Amino acid sequence: MGRILLKAKDRLYSCAAVARKLRAMLQYEEDNVLAVKRRSTFLIQLAAKTVPKPLHCLSLLLTTDYFSHGYTGKEMLNSDRLEDRSLYHYAIFSDNVLATSVVVNSTASHAKDPEKHVFHIVTDGLNFAAMKMWFLVNSPPDVTIHVENIDDFKWLNSSYCSVLRQLESSRIKEYYFKSDHPSSLSDGHENLKYRNPKYLSMLNHLRFYMPEVYPKLDKILFLDDDVVVQKDLTPLWSVDMKGMVNGAVETCKESFHRFDTYLNFSNPLISKNFDPRACGWAFGMNMFDLEAWKKHNITGIYHYWQDQNEDRTLWKLGSLPPGLITFYNLTYPLDRRWHVLGLGYDSGVEVKEVDGAAVVHYNGNYKPWLDLGIVRFRKYWSKFVKFDNPYLRACRAVFD
Repeated sequence: MGRILLKAKDRLYSCAAVARKLRAMLQYEEDNVLAVKRRSTFLIQLAAKTVPKPLHCLSLLLTTDYFSHGYTGKEMLNSDRLEDRSLYHYAIFSDNVLATSVVVNSTASHAKDPEKHVFHIVTDGLNFAAMKMWFLVNSPPDVTIHVENIDDFKWLNSSYCSVLRQLESSRIKEYYFKSDHPSSLSDGHENLKYRNPKYLSMLNHLRFYMPEVYPKLDKILFLDDDVVVQKDLTPLWSVDMKGMVNGAVETCKESFHRFDTYLNFSNPLISKNFDPRACGWAFGMNMFDLEAWKKHNITGIYHYWQDQNEDRTLWKLGSLPPGLITFYNLTYPLDRRWHVLGLGYDSGVEVKEVDGAAVVHYNGNYKPWLDLGIVRFRKYWSKFVKFDNPYLRACRAVFD
């Protein structure tokens, strides 16, 4: 542009022609920038959702040993604890063996009475053998761990579960798998995050069926597989939630993460029933009162709103928007120090805040087990990985 202006001093250029030329150049560069942003978004999503080779190796080795060394008939000990309401129960739904082990290890290491803590792990059929094998040979001392396969939940079928019926529909398959769909990179759609494969997994939606999964329990603490526990969590069971169903940390600061961030308030069904300024809250560490859950028919509320959103006009995809709706006016705000978020996308989170948190959450694309992970936060996760484990050593040797 500077060279063109210099030449224009000595030549009789038409101002209108120069202006058109400059506008064309600007438009060209803006198009290039948008194209690069789209490619960058796609590649970040791809890197974030692709299973790293060492993790894939870990699952393969564990699965092989599970079947070849006769572990198929073995069960965890202390099965009588699984329905004991006097104990502290956790639910973890994950297909990531290493991440789940970090959640269990970090929780158990800070528990004052480990023998009173029970971990209920649900995974999918592809990873069941690996997950079970890992905890059969690597369970922390004293705690009770029970691994289940979601495919064994026969009640979880498309005739009962709205979201499962939708996931099996041709419309959803077209949305995810057709390259000419408006959500694809080629059409320049900016919401590529909604094509995250986790939205196709029932493990992501199983959190709305807690009483069906654990009918004998009255309270359970739900933990995502991308969290690290840094303090004893037993005081959470003593929190008076005032009759609320869901105990969670609120996430809104000023105008961020309120209901209008997640829901389509141009739809009258949403605008009529919800406050756009209502404060959002976090999935990832949630205390669920299952007695209050049954009283308020939470699963029925969830089914109603999923049916209303079959065309995805109320919200896009994911479990947080229907969670905000389902637990609307039924969520008790926990102290923020219980759950600090952002370690998977915000490098600006204060270290002092992280150090003082009971649970830290790597929500976002930059998971600590990926090369994308934010370096300054990775240590909080990696210190609970047993790198001297024979399976981890074998997989690292393969890819080093």
